[in-house]
Amino acid sequence: MAAAGLSRAPLWLRCRGWRGLASGTDGESRLAQLLREKFPHASAIKVVDISGGCGDMYEIHVESEEFREKRPVQQHRMVTQALSEEIKHMHGLRIFTSAPKA
Repeated sequence: MAAAGLSRAPLWLRCRGWRGLASGTDGESRLAQLLREKFPHASAIKVVDISGGCGDMYEIHVESEEFREKRPVQQHRMVTQALSEEIKHMHGLRIFTSAPKA
C-alpha cells in the first residue's frame, strides 16, 4: 500500500505537465535563483528537472569556493539547507558539488 499522498504510479504517469527533453522549466529557474542567492560567489550553478518537467526530481550542480575544505556531506547539506522549503515538494534530488579547480 502506498503512503498517504504518494502514488505508486511511475513518475512519468504522475507528471501532468510532462515535457520530454525540453529545457528551462520554471522550477529550474526558481531553484537556480535561490542557489545564486545562497551562493553569490559560485562559479557555476546548473539545475535540471529530470522528472520530465513536472518538478518532482532535480539534478543540481554547484561549484563554489565556499565548498573548499569541506567534506561532500557538508557541501550537500549546505545545498539542501538553501532549498529546504522546495525539497519538501520533491520526489528526489541529485546533488553534485565542488570547489573551483586551483
